[in-house]
Amino acid sequence: MPSVPSHSETRTLPWAPHEMFDLVADVRRYPEFLPWVAAVRVRESSPTLMVADMSVGFRSLRETFTSRVTLDRPRLVHVDYVSGPLRHLRNDWLFEETASGATIVRFDVDFEFRSPFFQKLAGLFFQEAFRQMVGSFERRATQLYGRSSLSATSVA
Repeated sequence: MPSVPSHSETRTLPWAPHEMFDLVADVRRYPEFLPWVAAVRVRESSPTLMVADMSVGFRSLRETFTSRVTLDRPRLVHVDYVSGPLRHLRNDWLFEETASGATIVRFDVDFEFRSPFFQKLAGLFFQEAFRQMVGSFERRATQLYGRSSLSATSVA
């Protein structure tokens, strides 16, 4: 049985927790800056809950899945899998303010495809893909909020 891909990363970023929360919670904008996100359709949305379909792909491979996103501004974005090509998906973004006003961002994800072929493929590219994705969020934050005198640090 193939192992379940998982990734955890912690970074200290030079923006406020509410800014980082707003960026991550703005799922509708993901196709503008996230690699492999082709489309997003939000089915339901409230200040604390969202249900969204996300189409992701690379070259000719494309899959769509539905997730329930729990929003606890500015502290947490939690994603649970609803339906699609996966057995399960769990994703958490935690935002904690530092004494300097920066944010410690912790990103955790694990998932498993139903298809052994896709699971094996995901295992080959998983770590690098999620590092690139987290980097995409950092670049987007710079575009939206500008640079800060604080520097970003990473602990994978």
